Amino acid sequence: MLSGLFYSCLGKAGRVVAIVTIEFIEMQGNYLAAEFLLVDTDPKVSEFLAAYLSERGHPCNASPEADKALNWLGQNRCEVVVVDLKSQNGTATTLIASVRAIDSRLPIVVFTEKGCNEVQVRAAMRAGASGYVSKNLPTEQLYCVLARVLATARYNARRVRLQRELLGAA
Repeated sequence: MLSGLFYSCLGKAGRVVAIVTIEFIEMQGNYLAAEFLLVDTDPKVSEFLAAYLSERGHPCNASPEADKALNWLGQNRCEVVVVDLKSQNGTATTLIASVRAIDSRLPIVVFTEKGCNEVQVRAAMRAGASGYVSKNLPTEQLYCVLARVLATARYNARRVRLQRELLGAA
């Protein structure tokens, strides 16, 4: 089932600069609410984002430390990992690579701030991050990005599952 969510992101002078039109919410009707793993040493950011996502039906596990997040991920499942690039004291790329080793298909979104430089972002992408987004975006725009990442991950998982089923039936 497809559910259309229409978000407009207003730029200067009230002009629409981006529209996210469709989110694949339930591809076969058997998905549970998406769970997010948030890795950020700032408890205010983690608490706010976890509460915001929970209000929209996405349970979250927040961890201030990379080691605790990896231990949690080794024993639990989630659909999206959100990592703050700056707060990990240079270990964000190590964390991303470790998450990739646990689950190569798990989407990893890197949070950046104005103080992050391009070299750090490129290193995170090389380590295996799926993409990055600014913490400074309005909350609705941030949710648009996370919803799109989630929709893409669910679509890809369904496609892989269907391919396996078709190959198994042949």
